[in-house]
Amino acid sequence: MAELVQRSLEDRLPELEQLERVGLFSRREIKAVIKKASALEYKIHRRALSKEDFISYVQYEINLLELIKKRRLRIGYFFKKDEIEFSIVHRIHSVFKRATAKWKSDLQLWLSHVAFCKKWNCKTQLSKVFSAMLAIHPDKPALWIMAAKWEMEDRLSSESARHLFLRALRFHPESPKVYQEYFRMELMHAEKQRKEKQELEQAKMDVGELEYSEEILNGQLGRVIYKDAVQKIKGAEFHLSLLSTVKLFDFAQDLQKEILKELQTLHADEPLMWDYMARLELETESLPSAEYSSKLSKALDLARKEARCCAVYEEAISAVPTEAMWKCYVIFCLERFKRKTNSEQLKEKRQEKLLAIFLRAHESTLLEEALYKQWVLVLLELNKLETAAEISAVATERFSHSVEMWQMRLQVLMKLKSDNVPQHFKEAFCQVKTKETLPLWTLWVEWSEGANTESDTEELFQRSILSTDPAVSVTMKEKYLDWAYRTGGYKKAKRVFTRFSLFALFLSYFKSFPPLLCP
Repeated sequence: MAELVQRSLEDRLPELEQLERVGLFSRREIKAVIKKASALEYKIHRRALSKEDFISYVQYEINLLELIKKRRLRIGYFFKKDEIEFSIVHRIHSVFKRATAKWKSDLQLWLSHVAFCKKWNCKTQLSKVFSAMLAIHPDKPALWIMAAKWEMEDRLSSESARHLFLRALRFHPESPKVYQEYFRMELMHAEKQRKEKQELEQAKMDVGELEYSEEILNGQLGRVIYKDAVQKIKGAEFHLSLLSTVKLFDFAQDLQKEILKELQTLHADEPLMWDYMARLELETESLPSAEYSSKLSKALDLARKEARCCAVYEEAISAVPTEAMWKCYVIFCLERFKRKTNSEQLKEKRQEKLLAIFLRAHESTLLEEALYKQWVLVLLELNKLETAAEISAVATERFSHSVEMWQMRLQVLMKLKSDNVPQHFKEAFCQVKTKETLPLWTLWVEWSEGANTESDTEELFQRSILSTDPAVSVTMKEKYLDWAYRTGGYKKAKRVFTRFSLFALFLSYFKSFPPLLCP
């Protein structure tokens, strides 16, 4: 081991001599570097190897590179990089190679090597690192995509990127992400070749010797990938991801239309497709700018677009009358309602449409639980408290075991200052599971503090701590103690504490209220 360490230190001598000769490091600093390097070398050459030692070694060398970079900037000396930096970089690669060979399964170690290669622009070495990493970790699609994107975007090698994507598809034939990135890469390659050809033609250069395949220029490779992808991976979501990619490329209008047409054909029964088609109406061309004589005309144009969207949604709920389809329709109307506008007429139309759709979805019994809450919030925002109370009552009838629906109903009743709040709390406790009643108890005691006397609130606390669920009981005991301290001081809190003998349980409260520990 000593011979190996000595040889490694001797290999450092040329770069250390250059560092001292050009004035980047002093003799004293060179000796410190040798001492530290010697200690690190012994650690990575012993029998019982530790990954942390290799990481420390690499980190030290990287810090040394950064220090050299700062020293160069300070003294304005930028020569002898081959003898100094490149030697250190080569040594770091060697250490990384040893570490990844020893701990092949440590993905973070591989990625650290990749990051180092990118930072120091070691393209040849990085290509080798990617090859070795993918041989060990072929089961991770993200690594294949990372390698292919680097080949395409940094090395500008579309052939290498294509080769990597094809290999990735052999390991992951049904990976949506691999297909998406491969599809994007081929379209990028086609766009790049189109620009190259256009620039050469503008410069009046002969492009006859260069091979520009019309099929590639028109995105035919992208079409092949798309066809293969939709055969293997079903679902409107994946189809839409390819459509959103192709929309980024102006030259692929024909392919975009083809994908859109097949989306409608293959996924006619999926709400996601209908939602996309409806929202697409918002992207249609507006009226000519000459017709925009006022803000009113803009609002009317936007109202027409939204009406066309709603027409598509109406067709959708007839073709696919499901809860998911109604959800898409309601969410669209809710988004438009929340969108700011200066037109009062448009605002009123959006409000009427939203409330009508909420009601129709409810009457169809296809409005999901979360949207009932949104419905009530909208009604509260519009100051329609009575209607909000009616809807929240209907929601608790339909979702009688939902603690959130009961919370919502009770909060609306509190806003109305109803006299029946306690009765509805009791009804809620009969419907909701005991282990889920904590929010209801909390809401009840908070309401009681403002609406009832202290004795009524204390009685309510005493009832809550009798819950058969330990988690509910413990939490309410904590709240009881806190309330006792706020309303009656430490003496009242101490009486509560003594009554329940909760020393261990309320240790955190003792730190907040030291008087509790006084005799």
